[in-house]
This record gives sequence, structure tokens and C-alpha cells, in this order.
Amino acid sequence: MAATSSYRYHAFLSFRGKDTRKAFTDHLYSALQCAGIHTFRDDDEIKRGANIARELQKAIHESPVSIIVFSKGYASSQWCLNELARIMEHHRVDRHLVLPIFYDVNPSEVRTQSGSFAEAFAKHVVEQSLDKVEEWRRALREVAELGGMVLGDQYESQFIHHVVDEIGRMLDHNAFKVRSKIVGMHYRVRHLNMWLKDRSNDVDVAVVYGKRGIGKTTMVRVAYNLNFYRFQGNSFLEDVTATSEEPNGILNLQRKLLSDVQRSGETEPVDVSNTDEGKSKIKHAVCCKRVVIVFDDVDHSDQLSAIIGKREWCYPGSKIVITTRHEDLLKDQEIPHAVFEVEPFDEYESLELFSWRAFGHAHPFEGYQELSKHLVRYSNGIPLVLHILGAYLSQKSVDEWQSALESWKS
Repeated sequence: MAATSSYRYHAFLSFRGKDTRKAFTDHLYSALQCAGIHTFRDDDEIKRGANIARELQKAIHESPVSIIVFSKGYASSQWCLNELARIMEHHRVDRHLVLPIFYDVNPSEVRTQSGSFAEAFAKHVVEQSLDKVEEWRRALREVAELGGMVLGDQYESQFIHHVVDEIGRMLDHNAFKVRSKIVGMHYRVRHLNMWLKDRSNDVDVAVVYGKRGIGKTTMVRVAYNLNFYRFQGNSFLEDVTATSEEPNGILNLQRKLLSDVQRSGETEPVDVSNTDEGKSKIKHAVCCKRVVIVFDDVDHSDQLSAIIGKREWCYPGSKIVITTRHEDLLKDQEIPHAVFEVEPFDEYESLELFSWRAFGHAHPFEGYQELSKHLVRYSNGIPLVLHILGAYLSQKSVDEWQSALESWKS
């Protein structure tokens, strides 16, 4: 597995922009980011006026994995072929990990430079030296031999989920895990994502609230994964209410926070004997670096003060995110904070999420469409209910679905 701690990015994304930039590659990039896989994409990362070739070479070496999206027009771009040659050289010399994605071409076309690749090379042999052409051919043969992943006749959305899962396996990195089938989160997470990206010098606090099972934790996990690498320290404390009620629960939460925030530094093992000592050590840990800390599932504001003390202890620019069912959680604390409400899914999102759980696809199987539409209405747009319904009905017959629908109607 690749150790990602010494890298600037988790993955480098190589593709021909004219073919896939605004479609498949954009969807893949978004899914990777949501899964906490910080990915280099040239239009996002390279500053104007920079030496593009040098910056791309640097980004390849600053990423443990390269993802190469092969499209029909990939080989027509000499820029793409040079980029591929650099990637495969890095693979040969330094065991750089490479995942080829065969979007609308077969691996054999890449390996033998046939089909659209043959047409491209017919021009290259006229315009380029034989050494350069052979360098490109060698890189294409080598990358095709790695196997990779072929889209074929799969749904693109399902294929992208598989790609993200495979990259996560290759990296074995420490981003917070989320379900690979993320539905309805890009729209919901955008405001929280912008809030986390804001480089204010204040210590900002956000409350994310909504009904139980509505997706608060998933939404915050996605936003956290998109932004945790921007901070010098980070911690995601799960199930604060449930954990705090356990023996030494608050103490264990303090230890986890300290361990997370100090992860990147050379510090002694966390040794905290009581909560007052924990607060003192947390104060010293968060006062000198920008941190993002998530407190998940908080019922009472005193749970926060018991763990971390005062927000003023945090270094300027730090962010604290709280998930809760109570919009007025901080009402009596006089703490300035942003508020984000998580709304129920609409009927289209509900049907897609239900379908992933029941069928393993984004849409219901033939014969189940109308039954699925009727059943998701009982969820009231609550993701947890949709997961439970989908799991219960998965692999059951139409008659069993009909029986379940009738029993829920009565």
C-alpha cells in the first residue's frame, strides 16, 4: 500500500480534456474528492503563468497514484502522450502506482495502437522523431499490460464508484470513510464546503442540524474529506453523545482529539489521566496550528465544553463543526456560529438511493419501477429509512414487494 503522508496529493488525474473534461472525468474527480482522495487536476491546481510541463511533472511525483483516463482521442494529444511517458517512467523507476481507466476504448487498442490510436500515430510518425514515437508506444504497451478498469456497457455512475473504491484500496489513506454510493450530497454539501474553504482569521463554528437519519453525518464527512488536508491538524469525533455516556467517555474523546491533532508532529504518546488535564493538553495542541474538528451527534453544549474547553483556545483560522438534532444547541452560549439545515431527499434522490441499496444500481430493475416509486414515498425523504427499506427488499420477488407494500398501506 502507498503511504500518503509525504505526498501533496493522493492521486494525479491524466486525461484528454477535449474528450472527457466536462463529463466522465469531472464526475470522477468529484467522486474522488468526496471520498477524501485529494486529486490533482490540471485546470484546478496549476496557477496562471506557471511552467505547465514542470508543474505537471512535479505533481506526478507528489502523488502516490496516477489515474489515466483513456478515451478515443487520447493518443491524438502529444501532450497526453508525454504526460503518460513521464508517469510510466516514474512507475518503472520508483514503483509509482498506476490505474488505467479504459473509458471508450479497449485495452487492446491501447496496447497495439490500433483503431483511433493507429490514426493518431500515423500523424505522429511524420511529425516526431522515431525515438519519441517509440517512447510513446512503449508507455502505451506497458500501461495496457497493467490491466486497469474497463467501462464497457456499465452505467458510468456505478463504474465511477468502483474506481473510487479501487483507488482507496490502493492508497490505504486516512481520509474518513463514507459510503461509496453517495447520493444527493453534492448539492447539500456546497455551502458547508465553501464555509470550510473560507480563510477567515476567526475561529469559526458551524452547527449542522436535522432529523435523525437525515444524513447530517454523511454530509459533514463529505465536506470534511474535501477540506481536511487544508488544515495543519484535523479530528472527527463520532457519536459524541453516546460515547460521553460511557465510562471515561469524555476522557476517551479528549484522547482521540489529541491523538488526531498531534498526528503529523513528533509528539509523545497521548497520556491523559483526567478531563482537566485533557483540556490543558488540548489547549496547547490547538493554540499553535489551524485545525478542523468535527463533533458528531451532540445533544448538549456542555458536552463540547467538557471536551475542548473554549473555542478561543484554537489558532486563528480554525474551524469547529457540530452535528446535532437541535438547531438552538448553542443558543445559551452566545457563540457566533453558522447554521446549516439538512433537508430531506426529494423523490428523485430518494429513488436513486433506494435503488442502490435494493438493486445495486442507480435505477430500479425492470418490473420494479412503479413498486419502487410507491415504496419510497413511505421514507419521507429520510436516507436512513431508504437504506433500511432497500436492504429489506433486496433480492426479493415482485410478489414479496407487493405484499410488503400492502402491509405498509394498512
